[in-house]
Amino acid sequence: MKTINLDIQHAVYFAEKQYEALKDESVKALATLEEGTGAGNDFLGWLRLPSEMPADLVERIEATAARLRQNCEYVVCIGIGGSYLGAKAVNYALADSFDDFYAPKPNEPKVLYAGQNIGQDYTAQLQKLLEGKKFGIIVISKSGTTTEPAIAFRLLKEQLEKQAGKDAAKDLIVAITDANKGALRQMATEEGYETYVIPDNVGGRFSVLTPVGLLPIAVAGHDIKKLLNGAADMERETLHPSDENPAQVYARLRNALYQDGKKIEILVNFDPRLQYFSEWWKQLYGESEGKDGKGIFPASVNFTTDLHSMGQWIQDGERTIFETVISVRKPAIDHRVPMNASDLDGINYLAGKQIDEVNKMAELGTLMAHEDGGVPNIRIEIPTLDEYSLGQLIYFFEKGCGISGYMLGVNPFNQPGVEAYKKNMFKLLKKPGYTD
Repeated sequence: MKTINLDIQHAVYFAEKQYEALKDESVKALATLEEGTGAGNDFLGWLRLPSEMPADLVERIEATAARLRQNCEYVVCIGIGGSYLGAKAVNYALADSFDDFYAPKPNEPKVLYAGQNIGQDYTAQLQKLLEGKKFGIIVISKSGTTTEPAIAFRLLKEQLEKQAGKDAAKDLIVAITDANKGALRQMATEEGYETYVIPDNVGGRFSVLTPVGLLPIAVAGHDIKKLLNGAADMERETLHPSDENPAQVYARLRNALYQDGKKIEILVNFDPRLQYFSEWWKQLYGESEGKDGKGIFPASVNFTTDLHSMGQWIQDGERTIFETVISVRKPAIDHRVPMNASDLDGINYLAGKQIDEVNKMAELGTLMAHEDGGVPNIRIEIPTLDEYSLGQLIYFFEKGCGISGYMLGVNPFNQPGVEAYKKNMFKLLKKPGYTD
């Protein structure tokens, strides 16, 4: 069952000729992806993850999550890039907006994140928060030697062993890593940690529907079966070429706009809980398409907040942008504007209306203004922010990314440029094996 509604009417006419000309190419790109005949075809394990996820693996993930929830006030998810962004995107979207300000409750630990930066103060302040607390660790790394998560894990492992004792600590650490090799796999075997495998044929930015994303999401108390069901339905919806295939249409249109000179895609949300979903999306598209001197630059904004900062540039700046707007049809809570006798603020005309109705009119007004200002708008509507809709949205963007990358003429599944900064950093730090 598809719940995503893709509306292209406010964008397609900006590049109608290019869009029509790319129909056959979009069909070919979809076939290349589905048949596994393109570059990077050894990283297509994500294509069938939702429909072929073993039920016993899901049940084991839920059991591990239940154990951590029972024994921890905090669970720290250690990873960088795709090893944490998917989980954070889903957890942030489904959480109470002020969840961070509430104390942990029994069987409801807070999920925190580490190893996604090398911020000294961030790491020190995290460790201070965890002093005297019951906490667990989910460490995610294929190799176990990636600098950022390796530093965080070394520090937090040492702290956990001091606070809980070495024997108890091993039951509070879960490693998600390679099946057979690497430093983290060796450590997990020697220390006796519970482990999950990062599939060899799934790249990090496509890994949210593997244990990499599913375990931290389950620890946060969300229904991973519903998430997978939503993704599985979108998998079926995007299987065959059609003008009704939303992933194919999205990939075709964004490439048409790119050919028309629109070099920047801005992902827009009108619900602040989607902020980290935008961060996940930026990695997915930036790392997949930004290569060989090509690629649409992925950016994001939070409206209406950023209409008071970035709004001027979007409205009147260089016409090299288009917007993709994620719209949530129905909020979870009914909340209305009250009447006020003095009406000094002049908003009694809104009295009795849901705040979301005001938000929706801001969304519509923004679409009209930006379209009039020469900014194409693609609109993606989901019914509500829940696991099922997010599962659909995740798979929709993943599938669209694979098709779009092949249409662009790049390998969507490698990331050769990511290693450049690391080599320079290792030389500067005089890491063994690296010369001046």
